[in-house]
Amino acid sequence: MKKLRIALLAGGWSGEREVSLNSGASVYRALDKVKYEVKKYDPRDDLHALINDRKEIDLAFVLLHGKYGEDGCVQGFLDLLGVPFVGSGVLPSAMALNKKVAKEMYRSARLRVIDDVCLRRGQRFSVDSIRRKLGPSTVVKPVSEGSSLGVSICHSKNDLARGIEAAFALDEEILVERYVRGREVTCCVIGNRDLEALPLIEIVPNPEFQFFDYKAKYTPGATNEICPAPMTKRETEKAQACAMEAHRVLECRVWSRTDMIIDNGEVFLLETNTIPGMTETSLVPLAARTAGLTFTQFLDRLIQLSLEEK
Repeated sequence: MKKLRIALLAGGWSGEREVSLNSGASVYRALDKVKYEVKKYDPRDDLHALINDRKEIDLAFVLLHGKYGEDGCVQGFLDLLGVPFVGSGVLPSAMALNKKVAKEMYRSARLRVIDDVCLRRGQRFSVDSIRRKLGPSTVVKPVSEGSSLGVSICHSKNDLARGIEAAFALDEEILVERYVRGREVTCCVIGNRDLEALPLIEIVPNPEFQFFDYKAKYTPGATNEICPAPMTKRETEKAQACAMEAHRVLECRVWSRTDMIIDNGEVFLLETNTIPGMTETSLVPLAARTAGLTFTQFLDRLIQLSLEEK
């Protein structure tokens, strides 16, 4: 049987470059070499090679996290090359990475989101008025970054001013959200039209971390990731239904992972990742294992779904 020729795209240009390279390495090791002929490309350095090889590629597995990889840029490039790929296309990718747009899409589907104020670089704003609207504790985040880059939890005026400055260092537009102290959970959804939610994961950072920031995400042992999350059946099904609806309203394909906060029984959606991390400490492989799939079997499933969609 002829092997499927897969181009594995990892690295890229974003602040999540190292995470992307680690994801690529993990996936490369796990892909069944009996079924697949796998060649790695780092788009930052290998665009010409990718263009030259386009007719020899059956499917691209895109593991480029953040800007220029998860925002639709590479997806559009692959469309121009005529190379099918794993995951969502240009529009869903762009909508999901832009937290402001994603929240508007959630609202359109009557999914709950946290109150926020959106600021653009150069726009005049008042820290006092933001705190009056959202309360004394807030969360500041760049609109179009992943892995919690540039995110700050602010409990004072000075914290908020510093948080806004730090977020603007990474993006032209930022969100300031009301701080909600709840249980942080995440849910991976797989499928195109018929969707399946994998077991829910609760994320409990060690006390040394204020929240699930970049270091807590990628340092082994820094976070207690409980799967399946210790919740009632009703709570679990509600959160899974929200993740599947987020996948639908953003028109995602093949896979996504939606992060949520649960507070007093209410599910607030934070963001949807169209290319979740796939490192050894990442959440999606944990959910897949809990669902009874090895990493290799899970990758087979994503590839099958991609070929079905294309």
